[in-house]
Parts: sequence; structure tokens; C-alpha cells
Amino acid sequence: MDTNRPGRAAQLSRRRILKGAALAAVPYTLLPDARAGAQGAVDYPAAEWQPATTGNYTSSDRPDDYTIDRVIIHVTQETYPDTLAIFQNPQKKVSAHYLVRSADGHVAQCVHEADIAWHAGNWDYNTRSIGIEHEGWVDRPAYFTNALYEQSAQLTAAICAKYDIPRDRKHIIGHYQVPGTDHTDPGPYWDWVRYLRLVNFA
Repeated sequence: MDTNRPGRAAQLSRRRILKGAALAAVPYTLLPDARAGAQGAVDYPAAEWQPATTGNYTSSDRPDDYTIDRVIIHVTQETYPDTLAIFQNPQKKVSAHYLVRSADGHVAQCVHEADIAWHAGNWDYNTRSIGIEHEGWVDRPAYFTNALYEQSAQLTAAICAKYDIPRDRKHIIGHYQVPGTDHTDPGPYWDWVRYLRLVNFA
């Protein structure tokens, strides 16, 4: 046994210190961030990362900081690309965790689930919910395609399973049900019966 060699614990500790020193010399903007844009950083594997600007949501550590017990369904009143642009504009002060495209049900994640998106217009509901926007307009039912319903329902089912949220209308709600809101989305053409059925069979 070589008594002059440091033990394995000391070697590992020295390696960590050296690694930390090397990382400290790298400009912050070049560091990989597991929560900010690297492929695979999404919470929902089928989603594409399209981050909102950091000025449009509140950083948090949910569900440790706040319990997540709701999914809130929205309709954008904008196109898919325009909605992404709004979330990326720091002057807009709005975001949602997810955005579902009408034509094919493609899902973009814009805010991490651990963070608080500004989507409900009610701070208490923002802290406790995941917000899902859907491309379209409340008075144009053609935007509510089969693909949009099916992919959104898969997403909502995954969220409910992850946070043990009951798959019912008390816990999967429309924006219009948030106290104090003046919004009407998802509107009269959103098929809640169909949607809840899809969520429950997902």
C-alpha cells in the first residue's frame, strides 16, 4: 500500500474542486443548463422547447414551493407562431407552460413546470396550476382539430399522473373559471366531454 498517495475520497474531492474551478472560468452564457434549452430539458418528452423570456414568468421550485393541483385550459386568440413571439416578448408579461398547435397537435413547452407561468390572471391559481394554451379562437371551432384534442389530452393526462391531479372538471378547468378573470376561453365550442374522455383514456 502506498501511504503517500491520497485516499480515494481525497482524490474525488480534489477532482471536484478542479472541475469547479474550470467551470468558473467559463463564461456563464456558455454553460450548459439542464433547465434552459438543451435538448431533453423539457418536462414532457413529446414537447419541443420554445422558451418564454425570463421576464414573463416567475422562477420557482414547484411542487416544493407550491402544490400543483390544477390544469388550466386556454385558447390563444392568436396563431401558434404569434403566441410564441408574445411569450418571448418581455413587454407582454404573459406566458404558459405549454402551447398546442392546431394543425397537428404539436406541443411546445415555454416554461418549466417547476416555474410559475403567468397565464391565469390570478396569482394563487398561477402558483398551483399548469397552463396549456391552444392555438385558435374561441369563436372558430375549426381550430379545435382531432390532433389538437388528442395531443393536448395526452399532455394533460401526463401532468395529472405526475402530480396526482384528479382527472375531472374540478381540477382540469377553463381560464373562464379562474376567480377574478374576464376571459371566456376556451369558449363555447370547446368540447369538455370529449376532452375529459380523452384525458381519462390516455
